[in-house]
Amino acid sequence: MAIGSTIEWTEATWNPVTGCTKISEGCRHCYAETLAKRLKAMGQPNYVNGFQVTLQPHMLEIPLGWRRPRNIFVNSMSDLFHEEVPSDYIQKVFAVMRKAHWHHFQILTKRSSRLAELSSQLDWSPNIWMGVSVEDQNVISRIAHLRETGAAIKFISFEPLIGPIRDLDLQHIDWVIVGGESGIGARPMATEWVQGIHKVCVTNSVPFFFKQWGGINKKKTGRLLDGQLWDEMPSL
Repeated sequence: MAIGSTIEWTEATWNPVTGCTKISEGCRHCYAETLAKRLKAMGQPNYVNGFQVTLQPHMLEIPLGWRRPRNIFVNSMSDLFHEEVPSDYIQKVFAVMRKAHWHHFQILTKRSSRLAELSSQLDWSPNIWMGVSVEDQNVISRIAHLRETGAAIKFISFEPLIGPIRDLDLQHIDWVIVGGESGIGARPMATEWVQGIHKVCVTNSVPFFFKQWGGINKKKTGRLLDGQLWDEMPSL
């Protein structure tokens, strides 16, 4: 749980599940894994299992107590569609999101095949935004899985962007986020990769949010693309 998140495209985080396992190259330098280990060492009770997938049912109703409407990133410390998260628990998370209708919930997954498999069993209220993480061309199929869902707002997070994206199809996509990898060992992101994605967004009238260049010192590299900030959000 966190209000006033430092993640540029959201306002709060909510973690009814913690922990994850690596599934693709975008996971190599997982910030959540590092943070979970730190929180375990600090004695934070939700992280007694470190980064093992752990259900946190006592966290389920937290957003109901936040009366001011806000954008909430769901499972910043996990993946709601991880194979170790039971489908009935996912249903419980969706029930809370529907009940807390004054918020917008932003879900991101790398496990797009399970998302597509379960989508017809989920009640997609308009305040539930669904996104997939796409770090390079090798996992571009996640976008097709996203299109199969019943989410009212569908978005793609190209973060960490570690390779070029070719022949990007943004049909039925409502928002795009791009960001470079940050921290020790961060892999570089080429300017032309970002500009290429931005060009497709402009052509298709898709809102574009540039999160960061990344690197060892992301504050130093900043967030400017072609001399300006890009903080576009979906039309609601």
